[in-house]
Amino acid sequence: MAETNYVTQETFDKMQAELHILKTVDRPAASAAIAEAREKGDLKENAEYDAAKEAQGLLEARINTLEGAVANARILDASTIDTSRVSILTKVTLTNLSTKKTVTYQIVSETEADLKAGKISVTSPIGKGLLGKTVGEIAEVSVPAGVLKFKLEDITI
Repeated sequence: MAETNYVTQETFDKMQAELHILKTVDRPAASAAIAEAREKGDLKENAEYDAAKEAQGLLEARINTLEGAVANARILDASTIDTSRVSILTKVTLTNLSTKKTVTYQIVSETEADLKAGKISVTSPIGKGLLGKTVGEIAEVSVPAGVLKFKLEDITI
């Protein structure tokens, strides 16, 4: 059974739009490229045909992946999120106890994760280590570089 993919409405809409474009624009274009390459003669030594078939395979794989993600998506409503504990879609302000640096992250699904935008995956080591914690708690997070200790300063939406 596939894993549930928790997303915001915005991300769900983006996934559906991408899937629509892949199916209605890119898939016919890939078929046309294969047909054009096929017209050029011997398929055994036709690099253009091989490249078009490979591109079509990658396109179909992306479509299948996206269809699975959309099928298993559960849309989260930010207004129903409990901010007494860290959960998906909450924004957490943390202080790294070893560097005394304070950072704010939003806990999101894997598909929405973007560290530059301050969004970390709920399945990442830090995301997992913070889930269920309350303000004032110390979270010990095991990362490849060792164990990091964070003090949870604030939880918001």
